[in-house]
Amino acid sequence: MAEAHPLMLYNTLTRRKERFEPLDPNNVRMYVCGPTVYDYAHIGNARPVIVFDVLFRLLRHIYGADHVTYVRNITDVDDKINARAAEEGVPIRELTERTAKQFHDDIKALGVLPPTVEPRATEHIKEMKALIEALVANGHAYVAQDHVLFNVPSMPDYGKLSNRSLEEMEAGARVEVAPYKKDPMDFVLWKPSKKGEPSWPSPCGIKTPGRPGWHIECSAMAAKHLGDVFDIHGGGIDLVFPHHENEIAQSRCGHDTEVMARYWLHNGFLQVEGEKMSKSLGNFVTIHDLLKEWSGEVIRFNMLRTHYRQPIDWTKKGLEESRATLDRWAEISDSLGVEAVEALLPSGEVVDALCDDLNTPLAIAKLHELAKEAKGGAHAIAQQWVASAEFMGFDVSRWTAPSRSAGLMEVTDPDLAARVKELVEARSKARKAKNFKEGDRIRDELAAMGIALKDTKDPETGDIKTTWEVRASGPTEVTR
Repeated sequence: MAEAHPLMLYNTLTRRKERFEPLDPNNVRMYVCGPTVYDYAHIGNARPVIVFDVLFRLLRHIYGADHVTYVRNITDVDDKINARAAEEGVPIRELTERTAKQFHDDIKALGVLPPTVEPRATEHIKEMKALIEALVANGHAYVAQDHVLFNVPSMPDYGKLSNRSLEEMEAGARVEVAPYKKDPMDFVLWKPSKKGEPSWPSPCGIKTPGRPGWHIECSAMAAKHLGDVFDIHGGGIDLVFPHHENEIAQSRCGHDTEVMARYWLHNGFLQVEGEKMSKSLGNFVTIHDLLKEWSGEVIRFNMLRTHYRQPIDWTKKGLEESRATLDRWAEISDSLGVEAVEALLPSGEVVDALCDDLNTPLAIAKLHELAKEAKGGAHAIAQQWVASAEFMGFDVSRWTAPSRSAGLMEVTDPDLAARVKELVEARSKARKAKNFKEGDRIRDELAAMGIALKDTKDPETGDIKTTWEVRASGPTEVTR
C-alpha cells in the first residue's frame, strides 16, 4: 500500500468530501455504469469512462493492482437496442456485438485501462430473476398484468441520493401512467416481451416470457461481482435519478442492507460549444468522429482539464489548446530522449492532487511544472515527469515531435509520405466534385494510418486548404 496523502472523495450520498476508507483494503471494489450498445458512443459517454479510469489508476497505485476490482457493465438488452435493430433490419445480437466492438475500439484510443470485469446484462438474467423474486417475497415488489414492479412507498427513505422527497420526484419526473401500478412512482423490474424482442422465462410464476427492466440489471451485476455492499459506485450526474436511486432501492431492499455502495461519485454534465448536445442542433459528437481529427490523448487531456464534478464545455478551441500542450510536451520528450522507467513512481505532488477528489486540473498543473524542470536538463526529473504523465494515461516516452503539413519530408518513410500526399490530393478532388462520401472514406483511411487532417478556409478566396499531421501515436503501416 502506497498511501501518503489520504484519498478524499466527494460523496453524492452525504453531499460532502469524505476520506475514503475501503471495506477491505485487500479488495477495493468499484462499479461504474457502462454503455447501452446500440450506436457509436458520444463524447458525453467518454467522460465517465475517462474519469473513473483515473480513479481506477489511483486506487491501483494506493492499494496495489491486484487489490482493486473495477466492474463496468454493458447493457445489451434495452428498448433503444430493440428499436435500432428493427430499424436496421438486423438481429439484436449482431447489433450489440458490433456496437460493443465500436465502443471498445474508441475508448482504447482514449488510453483507458480495461476494467477487471465487464459483465453483460444478458449473461445475468438468472441473478436478476432471483433478486426480483426476493423483492416480491419481502413485500417490496408485486406482480401485475405480467409485470413485476417495485413498490416505491415501501421504502421510507427512497430519494436520499437525489435529496428529493417522493412528492418532488413525482412532480418532476415523467412517470409511466399504467392502471396496474399501485403508485405512480412504482417502476418496472420485469415486463412481458413483445414479438421479436429478446425474452426469457419470467420469474414469480408469470407464464408470459419477458425481459428485465433497466435498473435491475445493474443491481444484479454489481451484487454478483462485488457483493451486496461495496465501496464505490460511479456514473454521470444524469444517472442520479432515477437510475441510481432505483438501483439503491432494489439492492437495499432485496439484500436487506443499509447501503448498496458506501461512496457515490458522479461526473458533471457535458455541453458542446456552449449548447446542450443533441442531434436536432447538429452538435451531436461521437468519440469515433472526434478520433478522425484528434488523437485519443488530446481528447483525454481536454477532458481532464476540467474537474470531474464541474460541467464541461466541449469546444474546438479547447481541443486545439490541449493539442498544443501535448505537442510542446512531445518536443521536450523528443529532445531529451527520455524513456519510461517501469519501477519509477509518479510525482508525489501529482498523486496528492488526484487524492484531493480527483483534482485533475491541479495534477496537470504539476505536470507542467515537471515538464519545465525536465526541459532544464535534469534527467531524474524528466523520468519522473514521464512516469507521472503515464500514471495519468499519457504515453510521453513514446511521443515524437509532431510532423506538420509544412514538411512532408519530416516523415522518414518515403512510401508513407508519397501515399499521404496522394490521398490528400484525391480527397481534395473528391470534395471539389461534391463527392463527400468518398472524401470521408479517404479521411478514414488516413486516420487508420495515423494521419489527422485539418481543413481551413481562406477568408479572402474561400478556398479550402488541407493540412495534416502525424498523430502522437505515430503512423501505422501504409495500406498498399
